[in-house]
Amino acid sequence: MTATRIYLVDDDEAVRNALSLLLSTYAMQVETFADPTTFLAHVETRQPGILVLDLRMPLISGLQVQQKLTERNIDWPIIMITGHGDVNACRRAFKAGVSDFLSKPIDEDVLLDAIQSAQGLLQTTLERQEAIGLLASLTSREREVLDLVCQGFASKDIASALDISARTIDAHRANIAEKLGTSSVAEFVRLTVAAASR
Repeated sequence: MTATRIYLVDDDEAVRNALSLLLSTYAMQVETFADPTTFLAHVETRQPGILVLDLRMPLISGLQVQQKLTERNIDWPIIMITGHGDVNACRRAFKAGVSDFLSKPIDEDVLLDAIQSAQGLLQTTLERQEAIGLLASLTSREREVLDLVCQGFASKDIASALDISARTIDAHRANIAEKLGTSSVAEFVRLTVAAASR
């Protein structure tokens, strides 16, 4: 497994210590929080990672933490853990977008599998955010041109469709390539698909 950043939020010190020790042996960077309010107060300054959240904590539950993150547009994968595995809580967690739900005591292999799945989700999320950021740098006209390029139209056809000169289309394409860091049509398509994915 590659180095992964894990944010572990659990009010039980024994659980925090055991999971932190376990995950660090797999070259994961683990940051622990005894209190979800402390985590929420500093989450915006943290690098993206995978959250391991206790479902039942005093004051704020794991599901409420997940809801607050969603309100802030923080879409990192969440593995919910609980010592009280009830079916309704599990259903609510998945409905809320939690990537996995594990019962304590946590089986090492099950946790590692959940983290591996979450790594894929995190990578997709980061690629989507990067694509959205890059596409947001385009003007509305450049975005129109990009969409037509992605549909396979040649510059002269785009010029005709938008009622502007082919030279202007070429200038737009040069600007698009500079802003997106590529002139590859395949990369243009990949970025637009990534930005649209959920």
